[in-house]
Amino acid sequence: MEGEKKSSAISDVGAWAMNVVSSVGIIMANKQLMSNNGYAFSFASSLTGFHFAVTAIVGLVSNATGYSASKYVPMWELIWFSLVANMSITGMNFSLMLNSVGFYQISKLSMIPVVCVMEWILHNKHYSREVKMSVVVVVIGVGVCTVTDVKVNLKGFMCACIAVLSTSLQQISIGSLQKKYSIGSFELLSKTAPIQALFLLILGPFVDYYLSGKLITNYKMSSGAILCILLSCSLAVFCNVSQYLCIGRFSAVSFQVLGHMKTVCVLTLGWLLFDSELTFKNIMGMVIAVVGMVIYSWAVEAEKQSNAKTLPHAKNSLTEEEIRLLKDGIEKSPLKDVELGEAQG
Repeated sequence: MEGEKKSSAISDVGAWAMNVVSSVGIIMANKQLMSNNGYAFSFASSLTGFHFAVTAIVGLVSNATGYSASKYVPMWELIWFSLVANMSITGMNFSLMLNSVGFYQISKLSMIPVVCVMEWILHNKHYSREVKMSVVVVVIGVGVCTVTDVKVNLKGFMCACIAVLSTSLQQISIGSLQKKYSIGSFELLSKTAPIQALFLLILGPFVDYYLSGKLITNYKMSSGAILCILLSCSLAVFCNVSQYLCIGRFSAVSFQVLGHMKTVCVLTLGWLLFDSELTFKNIMGMVIAVVGMVIYSWAVEAEKQSNAKTLPHAKNSLTEEEIRLLKDGIEKSPLKDVELGEAQG
């Protein structure tokens, strides 16, 4: 039993580590690819389409070689999920374009409380006071180190609302679909990635043209840009797989908290690799955020132990009831038990 727990803990840490490393790596690769000082590839939606296309190919190869098994999920659910996921990606791109960076960061911070409320509405899930307090500390910390100017306009506000709601719903749906159809994270991803890739590769160039005023067909590819795109797509496979793994193993709220850990890592690496400014306000915010994440980890573990202590008592009372019903059943129908024994023999 202890060996199983240890193995599970190692797997959990591996999933977290894969997500943090691949997410931070892809942000750094995209920064080099999309910045004016890099390759100026300003087609975010099309690039995401490339990401899902490569992920879909990896999934198809995995299914063909027997590495992963394909389980049935209704097509309408896969299409619905893919539409929500792509709405999330497009909404985030529009939100970043129409809003100030400060308001964009606030909209991202609002995802944790939105996920909590949506899980309460959809799944009647409740959170302890300690978990709520730790989430508030994380949000305050990340807000201090990332939010600067805050300017709001109606179009930007509506896009931010759509982005936050669709992203929250998508992340909750990942866990729900895995449990509903007893399907693994990679198997689910291999089913949704082709649909997402198809939508993004068709509609992405139009979205990018609206956002940047440039056509991807007019972009002059260089060998450096191609290598950067291939690196970004490769990291995206690990990023997508680890996202599904983390949400399947934990929850959408935990994944959001992890996301803010990535924000801290990106700010630090930006300072180390790209000479980005790191002020005292940034450092204070990062410290508060990390403290909040430590408190969150402790609160979730305490909640698990509390649930584990209450479950045995509930089970004992249920067992007594089951014994009483079983005795009543034996007294009332002894012949059925004999017939069943003969049939089995």
